[in-house]
Amino acid sequence: MTTTPARTTSSTPFTDLAAALRGDLILPGDAGYDDARAVYNGMIDQRPAAIARCRDTADVVAAVRFARAHDLEIAVRSGGHHAAGLGVRDDALVVDLSSMRSTTVDPAGRTVRVDAGCTWGDVDHATVAFGMATPSGFIASTGVAGLALGGGIGYLTRRFGLTVDNLVSADVVLADGRVVTASATSHPDLFWALRGGGGNFGIVTSFTFRCHEIGDHGTVVAGPVLYDLADTGEVLRWYRSVVPSLPEELSGWFALLTIPPAPPFPEELWGRKACGIVWCYTGPHDRADEVLAPVREFGSPLLVGVQPMPFTALQSAFDGLYPAGLQWYWRADFFDEISDAGIAVHEKFGPLLPSGHSTMHLYPIDGAAARVGEDETAFAYRDGGWAGVIVGVDPDPANAGAITRWTKDYWDELHPTSAGGAYVNFLMDEGEDRVRASYRGNHDRLARVKRRYDPDNAFHLNQNIRPSADG
Repeated sequence: MTTTPARTTSSTPFTDLAAALRGDLILPGDAGYDDARAVYNGMIDQRPAAIARCRDTADVVAAVRFARAHDLEIAVRSGGHHAAGLGVRDDALVVDLSSMRSTTVDPAGRTVRVDAGCTWGDVDHATVAFGMATPSGFIASTGVAGLALGGGIGYLTRRFGLTVDNLVSADVVLADGRVVTASATSHPDLFWALRGGGGNFGIVTSFTFRCHEIGDHGTVVAGPVLYDLADTGEVLRWYRSVVPSLPEELSGWFALLTIPPAPPFPEELWGRKACGIVWCYTGPHDRADEVLAPVREFGSPLLVGVQPMPFTALQSAFDGLYPAGLQWYWRADFFDEISDAGIAVHEKFGPLLPSGHSTMHLYPIDGAAARVGEDETAFAYRDGGWAGVIVGVDPDPANAGAITRWTKDYWDELHPTSAGGAYVNFLMDEGEDRVRASYRGNHDRLARVKRRYDPDNAFHLNQNIRPSADG
């Protein structure tokens, strides 16, 4: 138990919780407290009252009941990747799931059961060994729980849908400490809400996802095609028209970026501002050359890096470039189309990239994801458009102001071309109206589910959906 003698006396409020946990209770002043409260975004500096590092569902139940009994705010942390730092909060009890990291693959049933503290790297390690994957995101160090509950947009979205479209069931600790399993046949209203509604309804302790065979036993054909920054407009106009016409086995996301000054990029390109698309083909390899020909041949690329690689390598390709602790500021939107007006904004702000880590991405949401009805899950943006995100990133806290200003200025000019809301996994603390816009017509239904499962809004450190007044 990680507690100091001074904090384990009978008068200590947390003594009972410490005794109830199999995991560690970490308090201010304890060794490891600063490490335990740190999250992915180095701008976040919160000092929780205690961190309950849970080992199992019983620990989560104990932590929730203790927090409710002592009127403590509850922050829930798995991977700690959220840009707004929602997994920690001053004076809150952090329910830390990061020690709950087991995975169980059922190759015959093509499913994987995943503890909520897992990263997507953990999941990919388990499933790709069997030639399979479940749709996730783009960074292996991202926590499963946060990404999955917000929707889950990634390389496999066009072919197999969002992460939430592949959720089979979830074990959930509710605000009153009960544990339920949500699925299509058990608590179906909660199951609907979990698929995009974030952490509003309880603490998920494990997920079961469908898996799919990809590539040649888990080897895909993938990598970046990079172009001169001056080609941004030309590339975007081609990209917006070509993606909907591509086989769903091929997906690619667009970026404005600075080419990293490290292998495998050629030294003559290091530090050069550019635009590009990172492609991923998951179909049969005997068709790869045919499907990828338009991708390799368009325009005048600086680099064509598309090649066979394990899916695990693609998923972790950016982890080294973006380690935990960098300064981050995010702004995001959904886009029904990549308009000419939007392209003009990208052409303006690409040359103004304020640091080597700062970037802008556009992720397609079409194919299988667009064939799911807007009201079938809480995730509502199913129109075949794009999720966009602008991120100012830098290692140096002294540059926090510069990267934040660039991100805000860029977003202010681009937002009028958007569909209104944003992917909740990309939202900062932007207010209730932005949350409502991000759920479109599903918001009021989510508020009714919230009232049923969390009427006191105990789980509010998230992109919050308040319980409806009328039930």
